Amino acid sequence: MNQCNASLSTAEESKFSDSILILDFGSQFTQLIARRVRECGVYCEIWPYNASLEKIKSFAPNGIILSGSPASVLDANAPKLKKEVFDLEIPFLGICYGQQIMCQMFGGKVESHHHREFGSAEIKIEQESKFFPESWKDGTTHEVWMSHGDRVVAIPSDFKTLAASEGAPFAVIWNEKRRFYAVQFHPEVVHTPDGAVLLRNFALNISGCTGKWSMEVFRDAEIKRIQDKVGENARVICGLSGGVDSAVAAKLIYEAIGDRLTCIFVDTGLLREGEAENVTRLFRDDFHIPLIHCQAEKRFLSALEGGRDPETKRKTIGKLFIDIFEEEAKKIGDVDFLAQGTLYPDVIESVSLVGGNEVTIKSHHNVGGLPERMNLRLLEPLRDLFKDEVRLLGRELGLSDAYVGRHPFPGPGLAIRIPGNVTSEKLSLLRKVDVIFLEEIRKAGLYNKIWQAFSVLLPVKTVGVMGDARTYDQACALRAVTSSDGMTARIYPFEISFLERVAGRIINEVRGINRVTYDITSKPPGTIEWE
Repeated sequence: MNQCNASLSTAEESKFSDSILILDFGSQFTQLIARRVRECGVYCEIWPYNASLEKIKSFAPNGIILSGSPASVLDANAPKLKKEVFDLEIPFLGICYGQQIMCQMFGGKVESHHHREFGSAEIKIEQESKFFPESWKDGTTHEVWMSHGDRVVAIPSDFKTLAASEGAPFAVIWNEKRRFYAVQFHPEVVHTPDGAVLLRNFALNISGCTGKWSMEVFRDAEIKRIQDKVGENARVICGLSGGVDSAVAAKLIYEAIGDRLTCIFVDTGLLREGEAENVTRLFRDDFHIPLIHCQAEKRFLSALEGGRDPETKRKTIGKLFIDIFEEEAKKIGDVDFLAQGTLYPDVIESVSLVGGNEVTIKSHHNVGGLPERMNLRLLEPLRDLFKDEVRLLGRELGLSDAYVGRHPFPGPGLAIRIPGNVTSEKLSLLRKVDVIFLEEIRKAGLYNKIWQAFSVLLPVKTVGVMGDARTYDQACALRAVTSSDGMTARIYPFEISFLERVAGRIINEVRGINRVTYDITSKPPGTIEWE
């Protein structure tokens, strides 16, 4: 069971009895570190590297992991850790940049390496350690994944070498007295076959965590946290987008405060075929949660009219969502909180640390707070979770596998699957294409093997020949990816015969489409959605 968690948290105390804190220097792999730690039943959070010592002490972690970074420790403005953090008398694990910063701060030496090392490498064990898997005996060699330009060329005097490679003479080092460990490679990636064991050993054997964290524990703790935050009398409205995230968030909040929650389902006109009916049936008939159904298609299409820039679209949709919530909150009266199904990938893609600086990848409609005029507090019970964890939580809350297993659907809906201007006619075309694509995926028994599958209506027209006549109609793209958390993704390798069958149905059944393409871009460099 995959039970990892990460958060750029501002909490000042740990939510659980034992935990690991990850200090982030901007590595693209930081979230993977957190996932690996969570997989061994240990709660962890990701904080910026420059978090205050007081907050770190309040969080009271059993151990701290220092992430990698795209920066160089040799740069004048390189992100640095306050040295007093190392005086907490708990174990530390430095990974790549984390190793280099640890060595530099304790008297070691780091140099710019002329031969950068990216990819698979072999390390040789020089001394056995409880940090290592049982198979890592003296003299044995093991595959790891390197990704570094600088390297440590001299370690501090009170450190020892545990393993070395041709390109990294200090591939694994440690300070036995202080329980400091550091590796030049990346144990968090799948390309280091035993990497998960290293992180497990650090969390359990070295840091002394119990490994008893689970999604059941998270559920119970989060319900209590919601109750404490909301209080005995406050009321909450929760915005539903039609996806799994907001549904799970609503069910969790309902478990905590009952009918003091009112769900607002905004029918934007940007949803999938039959989505509105499914949502209202689920919440009113199955969950019996108070629900307001707002018909707002005309308002959203009017607001989006002429809009072509992806960021402008997302912000327009987000603002209108907030406006509608505000209107409905006023009708309900005495509302104190607005709940959203924000997930960790939403947060990290909205504001990501790169070399210690904040860099926006793309805006998310439910990230960034609320207008001051609303006078509502924000409640985001899933903000610490990845998508697969939300599904686990949904099952813990009694949602059906069929519902929680649905492919992700973005808050801005089909608007970001129509590059360029959004119209009701384009939405109608896209829905028809999408239904056919997903029908064929289900028929082939592939739905649960795919993380996300959807269609995109391209902003181009192409020439075709249908029934001996020339056509000049829309082109569409099909997209299907595999992933574990949405942070990275690979294309699903459909058989050509499958794609031909889907394309044939689309062109024959959807009047206005005469060309079908398949998107073979992974993430990175692309994102999963087109906008």
